[in-house]
Amino acid sequence: MSPLLRRTKKKAGDRVVTLIGKPGCHLCDDARAVVREVCAQTGASWEEKDITEDEGLHAAYWEQIPVVLVDGEQHTFWRVDADRLRRELGA
Repeated sequence: MSPLLRRTKKKAGDRVVTLIGKPGCHLCDDARAVVREVCAQTGASWEEKDITEDEGLHAAYWEQIPVVLVDGEQHTFWRVDADRLRRELGA
């Protein structure tokens, strides 16, 4: 019988939120404000990537922007719910 594996849940401060968008996108502007606020509150770090500068991101996400990833996994797209993002970050 193998032992149960227990995953250690990351603290919000160890999480990385990535906002994928493009310039001139009003939904991206709205998402940026939410991501910035939630990350400031929780201590998570965040970064922003522009699909117009990355062919792979453009191919993967151009119909969904803005897209929010948490630790590299897609969390949401189009509209960012602050409460849902806080929960995802464990806050």
